[in-house]
Amino acid sequence: MGKRVFIGNLPFDATEDQLRELFSKHGEVASVNIIKDKYTDRSRGFAFVEMATDEAAATAVSALSGYKMGERTLTINEARPRTEGNPRRGGGGGRGYSGNRW
Repeated sequence: MGKRVFIGNLPFDATEDQLRELFSKHGEVASVNIIKDKYTDRSRGFAFVEMATDEAAATAVSALSGYKMGERTLTINEARPRTEGNPRRGGGGGRGYSGNRW
């Protein structure tokens, strides 16, 4: 199984095809996912690229660290593993809620 690479400080107009082309120079790209705002469908300025092998991911991280795309210098490193659940969701009633309204 491959390894996911985090790309930060991504230009808002960058495309998945551009990232696939950039990363494919350093190994086989399994997938590209630019993270978008769920309300506006605009890029949030970061993405994940999954490389086919761990070696390809390591090569891409070292080769592209500090790469300039447009006016921005990309931040590229190994993605941290996903955690289960979202700690900001569920439970509680918001700020100052005591559980009894009366």
